[in-house]
Amino acid sequence: MVENKAEIPEKYDLNAKWDACVDLSVRRFVYSSFAGGFAGLLLFPMSNVASGSPVTRWASVAFGAGLGVGSAYSECAHKFDTSSPKLTPNVSETPLPEVSK
Repeated sequence: MVENKAEIPEKYDLNAKWDACVDLSVRRFVYSSFAGGFAGLLLFPMSNVASGSPVTRWASVAFGAGLGVGSAYSECAHKFDTSSPKLTPNVSETPLPEVSK
C-alpha cells in the first residue's frame, strides 16, 4: 500500500520550521545557561562572601539563559519571515524640516 504524499516546499513547511525552532531554542537555552553558570562561578567565587552570593551566580545563569532565548527568538523570527517592528523610520524616508529665516 503506497501513499502518494505531495511534497511540501521547504518555504511552506511549518512543521519543519517549528521543529527547527524548538530544537534551536532548547539548545541555546541550555548551552547559554551553562555558560552563564560557568561565568558566574569564575566571576563570583565562593571565597569572597560579598560578591560570591548565590543570588549573583543565579543572576548570571538567568542572564545567559535570556541571551540564549533571545537569540533563538530572533533567528526563529527570520525563519518564519517575520521580524520585530522597526521603532525608528529609515532616515531617507523622513522629510526634512523646513527652516525659515
